[in-house]
Amino acid sequence: MILFGDAKAVRQETQKYESQPDSRRRFDLLSIILPAGANLAFPPAGTAYRDNPESHYIWRWIGLQAPDLVLIAGQDSFGLAAALSANAVAGLGRIPARVGNLGSVKLPLPKSEARAEIERRQSRTPRQVMDELERVYGLEFNQPVYIPAVALMARLKMGRIAEVETLTKPFRDGERDSLVNVTGSHLAGHLLFADLAEQTSDGRYISLVRRAAEIALEEKLHNEMSDSVFMSCPILAKAGKLTGDARYLDGVDRHLKRMQQLCLRADGLYRHSPLNDAAWGRGNAFPALGLALTLSDYPKDRPAYEGMLREFQNHMAALARLQDENGMWRQVVDRPGVYSELSATAMIGFAMLRGLREGWLDEKSYAHRLDRLWKAVLARTAPDGRLIDVCESTGKQKTAADYLKRAAIFDRDPRGGAMVMLLAAEMATAVRR
Repeated sequence: MILFGDAKAVRQETQKYESQPDSRRRFDLLSIILPAGANLAFPPAGTAYRDNPESHYIWRWIGLQAPDLVLIAGQDSFGLAAALSANAVAGLGRIPARVGNLGSVKLPLPKSEARAEIERRQSRTPRQVMDELERVYGLEFNQPVYIPAVALMARLKMGRIAEVETLTKPFRDGERDSLVNVTGSHLAGHLLFADLAEQTSDGRYISLVRRAAEIALEEKLHNEMSDSVFMSCPILAKAGKLTGDARYLDGVDRHLKRMQQLCLRADGLYRHSPLNDAAWGRGNAFPALGLALTLSDYPKDRPAYEGMLREFQNHMAALARLQDENGMWRQVVDRPGVYSELSATAMIGFAMLRGLREGWLDEKSYAHRLDRLWKAVLARTAPDGRLIDVCESTGKQKTAADYLKRAAIFDRDPRGGAMVMLLAAEMATAVRR
């Protein structure tokens, strides 16, 4: 149950409840104090969390807690009770709500629609999640860039080789050039061709990987953003593995060092770019994911391997300390009160799982964190592919405040869907040491 209202009323009700013996506490209680000065209205209007941020935050938070009842202490001048009772809150389902006090609650409480849906979502296996998301994402490859590539990499991990090859055939056969108007996203998109090369031993895929790696060696496409640890390092490592050419592995070493000089902070987190110190969510998830993929292919006998592994471990330790109460990472990871963001959480989750699988991270410190984040991802992923709180596309921002204004998507989203698929596929197929 959630108790919501002005500070005086909520504190009085909560203190009265907590003063009772444990045997008389009949339900779990979360109490929320009405934000001072907030102009609330429900359901919230505008873009989350750019417009009406307090209303959006409260609305989605209540939905994800999925209580069986919301009790409003005092006046409900903002229409919360009616809105909760009449709408699918955060897409999960309706939640009974009314004005009243804790003494008026009659037990047992019927399970709310939102609670039933959260429980259904969190009971799914990784394979069931993949079955649902494959109906929505990973169905096209019109541009060989990282978002559709990641979704197809997940499908490939689930054994969908023929379907994926059908989509990539125009690039494999030379009917289309995969590096027209090339960006860093194209370099990461070629990771799909690398996976296909390993699955099929088709030299045409290796040629595509080599072309992308040659461009990555030039180090011209990073735009000074931490994203580039993912955009360039893994494709260089794959090229080194597939071709045996040490130039590509040397390129990994140089590029990682360069990006860390630009973006790695003294506390182990990444700033998104040198423009300011903001530790943006995906700006940290990209290096975590990128190093996990790079280490998977980088030769352990090279001198730089141990240092790279320590960098990965240090970054994961810095991130672990900032996992929030929901099991997620925030839109700006070290900024309390900022919304929990789905795509970064899924990406960090993949890196964590790969680290556990390969023995780079210890079970005692990370296994419980992975379990918590997976439950959080499940709760925010609907069976029809709609997602809760994926940050919109974000380039370099001039100020830290600019990152706080990025829209939180509540809908189907190719980027968020691809990253959830990548995590789900890894969970469905990974065997930990």
